[in-house]
Amino acid sequence: MKKALSIIILALVGMSGLWAKVTLPSFFSDNMVLQRDTDVNIWGWTDSGNTVTITTTWTEVKFKATPDANGKWMAKLSTPAAGGPYKITVSDGNKSEKVELDNVLIGEVWFCSGQSNMEMPVKGFNAQPVAGSADFIMKANPRTPIRMCTIKKKGSLKPVTECEGSWVENTPDGVAGTSAAAYFFAVRLQEVLGIPVGILITDWGGSTIETWINRETISGKFKGEFDLGFLDGTELPQNVMHTPCTLFNGQVNPLIPFTFKGMLWYQGESNRGREEQYIRLQKEYVAMMRDLFQNPEAPFYFVQIAPYPYGEPDSWTSGYFCEAQEKSLAVIPRSGMVTTLDIGEYGTIHPNRKQEVGYRLAYLALYNDYGFKTISPVAPTLDKAVFENGQAVLTFKTDNMGLAPGEVELEGFEIAGADKVFHPATGRVQGWFNKVVVSSPDVPEPVAVRYCFRNWGVGTLFNNYGIPVGPFRTDNWKL
Repeated sequence: MKKALSIIILALVGMSGLWAKVTLPSFFSDNMVLQRDTDVNIWGWTDSGNTVTITTTWTEVKFKATPDANGKWMAKLSTPAAGGPYKITVSDGNKSEKVELDNVLIGEVWFCSGQSNMEMPVKGFNAQPVAGSADFIMKANPRTPIRMCTIKKKGSLKPVTECEGSWVENTPDGVAGTSAAAYFFAVRLQEVLGIPVGILITDWGGSTIETWINRETISGKFKGEFDLGFLDGTELPQNVMHTPCTLFNGQVNPLIPFTFKGMLWYQGESNRGREEQYIRLQKEYVAMMRDLFQNPEAPFYFVQIAPYPYGEPDSWTSGYFCEAQEKSLAVIPRSGMVTTLDIGEYGTIHPNRKQEVGYRLAYLALYNDYGFKTISPVAPTLDKAVFENGQAVLTFKTDNMGLAPGEVELEGFEIAGADKVFHPATGRVQGWFNKVVVSSPDVPEPVAVRYCFRNWGVGTLFNNYGIPVGPFRTDNWKL
């Protein structure tokens, strides 16, 4: 009897190696891009308890990782200069269960997030096209080293460790379903740098910014501003995209601490009306992301919301919110903002000119992070206003090429006297390259100017490279 039991035990011990399995999160997949010239994080799980060994075809060095009590392991892989394709093999000693990742590229990786204008794919939404989409989809070729990974939507009451999403090549099918803003960013970045570019995308249409922030940050920095009691319950609210922490829990926490270069953010419409709070939320969101992803210097580039009537085209709510977005630049180090005042559409909240959005994001990255200083991708901003002789003289911070177009009447301006009643006005770039003169026959003694500050407006003032000036005002009135 004892002999038989010993045989069974030995057999089970021998079979345990066959049961052992090493796994990786789904976003460590074939076709992925890893950040170049750094130590990238890679992790997973094993039920064998054995040391995990990671080998790559770009180096003879073998990377090791020891699983913790729960079987989770993590390692850092030293990556070379941009190139590929390479192969990664992960094993816990059981050759039959090793994981192999093929067609891996090394290049620049960017984390992309936000609401529906980030979500909007290259193929567009139903009855809401993306300009030029057919051309980009049909020309997509896997030989162009752009790779995309979109995380499946998932809200959660608690932070989860796994999510769904794998990398795809630059094929027509892959491009059609990828975020248009993120993809066009990748296209321009790859064209200029000539190296692989990867975009890791997690989004949810209609989401507020607080849904993308973790409980620790909300409870610590915004105490009393949000009710988080539901997180201790068992039922996920139906309105997930407006429920704090839930999208962080389901779509961001599983990605920590994936290694990337920087962040792109296209969100804000759902937080209109809470502009002062939004400045603080966006600041803390960026600080949280940099901390959790072990990337304190990660650049953060975001898109200012585009004009849209929101049922009240003459309301000031968008102006106040755009102003708050611009103010956040001063409190978020290494940040930049894309202005979109020239590409709004009256009939849809999803402007179809996503190519301009993506390219402008790329110009910010190329200028700030990759040393391309020939053109300025930064929108001119108001520096000061002087009221004299029945007109306003506005001075802007801009590059040495100045404002455009020159010596033509510009619309979108409004001017008010002491009665705080605004009247349509015209502006003109005159004299000094960074000055605009604004006047109206209806306001002989102006004291305030606003520019495209209402929900709906069309930008007419740019820098010399086509970057539009964003909405602004000279007053501090709340009308």
